[in-house]
Order: sequence, then structure tokens, then C-alpha cells
Amino acid sequence: MSFSEYLNAKPLFYDEIDYTRMPRIYEKIKDVLPTPKIIHIIGTNGKGTSGRFLANALYSIGFNTGHYTSPHILEFNERIYLNDKNITDTALEMAHIELQAILDANDADSLSYFEYTTLLGMIVFKECDYVVMEAGLGGEHDATAVFEKILTLVTPIAYDHEAFLGSSIEQISKTKLMAIQNNAILATQKYDEVYEVAQTLASERALNIYKVDEVLNQSDIENIEKITKNLSLVSYLKENLSLSIAALNFLKISYTQSDFASKPLFGRVSRISKNIVVDVGHNALAASRVAEALSSEKFTLIYNSYKDKNYKEILSILKPLVLGVEIIEVDNQRVEDIEKIKKALDDLDIKHTIFKEIKEDKNYLVFGSFSVVEKFLKGYFDVSKQTV
Repeated sequence: MSFSEYLNAKPLFYDEIDYTRMPRIYEKIKDVLPTPKIIHIIGTNGKGTSGRFLANALYSIGFNTGHYTSPHILEFNERIYLNDKNITDTALEMAHIELQAILDANDADSLSYFEYTTLLGMIVFKECDYVVMEAGLGGEHDATAVFEKILTLVTPIAYDHEAFLGSSIEQISKTKLMAIQNNAILATQKYDEVYEVAQTLASERALNIYKVDEVLNQSDIENIEKITKNLSLVSYLKENLSLSIAALNFLKISYTQSDFASKPLFGRVSRISKNIVVDVGHNALAASRVAEALSSEKFTLIYNSYKDKNYKEILSILKPLVLGVEIIEVDNQRVEDIEKIKKALDDLDIKHTIFKEIKEDKNYLVFGSFSVVEKFLKGYFDVSKQTV
């Protein structure tokens, strides 16, 4: 069975997750898997861009570098990034054949979509010096947590996936931060509880946990300002850049500004035409960062939401930017009933309709999830113009 057929047969989402499966299967095969230096990225927002800044810099400096990220927007290949390029279909197929040979057939079939592709990524990255590995849903029990890491980067932690991670920032933080094995750097956090949990864990488990400002020097700050200007980064992307530079400092890897010449990861306040901005954000923290970045403009918001998101709060945060909302119809089992979204918009006194087409005389912000951006790009925009 081809890789795409095999992967499509696996469910993307589960109501319950078997947290023992990935560690159990990993123990069976870990001796035959490659062992690059892994930098783990956990947190709620900014994992993808922080990882891509770091992966691109490591490659520019001269290291064979892999970046494992999720989910994807247009095609699966976006999730496995090797030396400045998305993985090819041919390389994916070869890695799939190799992984099938390593795994027991029953184990292979039992692995979830994300668990299987996490192991597949490690096969692809077998020649790498460094792998920047982004956690999926959580931290402690995430499929990516099984590997030995040299460093963990912690992006801002906020409310998201409460059903799996906990209903308070303290619970969510502990679930994520328990993935730290030895050394970690915390990005600037919105909630003090994150720092408190980190301090407790550092004491209890003899971990080295630093705040990002403790790892940066004056020269770094000057470089960050210049790179931010060169790449026209909005404020939250500047913070993600700072975290990636802090990682290089911790690893004692010298860099120059030219090592950060690549554009940020696509789909993060990405202006794809003169009147369209897309962002894959899907929670309140992401909405607040987008609202801050685009505060000088007004948009028609193209939107939809998953059922488990606090979409009324998200819409209230975006309301100052919004002239009206056009709900884009998305075929996904997790998407909320449109009538409920309409009710939330009515409660917020925001005009709304169903999205049909782009009009040249309107400015658009496409926001709500990877699925929303995917549906928009595939259905209403010439994606051949984009490099994702």
C-alpha cells in the first residue's frame, strides 16, 4: 500500500488517546532509529514559526537540518522539511517502505496518523545533524516526547485543547512542561502561572529552565531588531525569532543576520495579495496577536471555527478590525454548526453572511484554523502563486 493510501486509512482525530502506545512501540525500535540532536518545541502558539526560523538558520550555518511541524495547509509534505525544502513524494514513499520494514505490522497499523508520521520524520532525518521537532497536541504525552532532546523551547502557553490538556493555565502548563527532559528556554509568557509551574518543575526534577531574556545579549537584541526590519516581521513573529536566536546561543552556535534571510513560515499574517491576509491562528491568544499586528487596518473577516474553540471570545477580540464576517463553509468533522457561529456574531452585533467570492474592493482577513485557510486557498485563490 502506498504511503498516501496508508496514511489516509488512519483517522486524524480521536475522542480518546492511548498515551502508552507510542512509548511502547518506540522502545521496540529505538535502537535502529537515527539519533540526531533534537530540539523540541512545545507551547500553544508560535511553534511552527519559531521552529522554522531556527531550522533555516541551522541550515544556513552549515548543518544538515530537519524540521517536523504540523498540521499542514495544502499538502502533507509541508510537515517534513529537510534542508530548506519540503520533502518530496518520492522520499516520503522510500521512508514509508523503510519504516514498514522496521515496525511490526500490528504496531504499524495501531499507530495514529500523527504517531506514524512522527516516526516517519525520524527516518527522513537520518542524515541530519539537528532536528527541530514540534510537538503536536500537548507535551508530556505527545508522540514527539519519546525522543531524547538536547533542548526544549517553550513558546507562549495559553488556553487551547482544554479537553485534553486541562481547564486552567496551571494544568495546561504542567501538561506541556512535563515534556522537558533537561534544558529549556521559555519565550515571554502572558500568564505568570507558566513561570511558576516551570520554577516548581525545575526544582523538583533538577531541570535547567531559562527565560528567553536570560539567554540573549545586547548584540542579539540589535540583530533581532535588524532582522525584524529586513523581514518586516510583526511583533509576535519577532518574539518567535528571539526564541530561535536564544536557542543558538544556548547551543553555542555562532550566527549572522544573513542566516535569517528566509521568509517566515507561510500562513502567519501572510499577505498573499494586495487585499488578502491569511493566518492559521485558531485560539484567543492568536486572535489577540493578529489584532495587534493589523490594528491599523479594517477587514472583512473570512471565518469558521472548530467546535472546541471559544469562537465568541475570538470574534470579540477581532471585532475592532472587522467590518463584517463572511463564514466560509468547511467540510470537517470538527467544524462548528454554522447557525451557532451566526448566533455568536449576532450576540456581538457583527454583520455576517456566507462567503461566496473575493471582491477586489474589499480587504480580507482569512482566519480560524489551518482548515479555513486550506479551504480558502484551494477553493478561491490561485495557490500556484504561493510557496507553502
